[in-house]
Amino acid sequence: MYQSILVPVDGSTHAEKALAVAAQLARASSARLHLVTVTEFPPDNIGLFLGGTAEPFSQEQRDKLASEMKQEGRQVIEKARSSVDLSGLDVEEHIFQGWPAKRIVDHAESLGADAIVMGSRGLSDVRGMVFGSVSHRVSHTARCTVITVT
Repeated sequence: MYQSILVPVDGSTHAEKALAVAAQLARASSARLHLVTVTEFPPDNIGLFLGGTAEPFSQEQRDKLASEMKQEGRQVIEKARSSVDLSGLDVEEHIFQGWPAKRIVDHAESLGADAIVMGSRGLSDVRGMVFGSVSHRVSHTARCTVITVT
């Protein structure tokens, strides 16, 4: 059935439910699970949104922010792992920065994933209503099976 299942996680309850479904599928078919989280890197002019100036980040500030975001990604993955029994499963973890939908689809393609199992909604529901949800974009651009879980 499946050999490789990619599961995007973002700390939401929908992502945890999707991971539970993916774990069941993986157990039934001896598939490898790939847990993925994607943190969005802020634009250089983020200062405008924070009430500051439009001056770009220094490389030192960017490096510090990237490190903090990687740590946040690690926490998201640990939270997901602790929410579902993954014992006996082959699980790999991946943390990326960038546009979530694009990174998820690109990584699924690079892995040759048979399926992406993801929550129908993530943490940024308001943003999703305005710009389109990550799950919607993934389901319309991925070449493999996409299963969305509510």
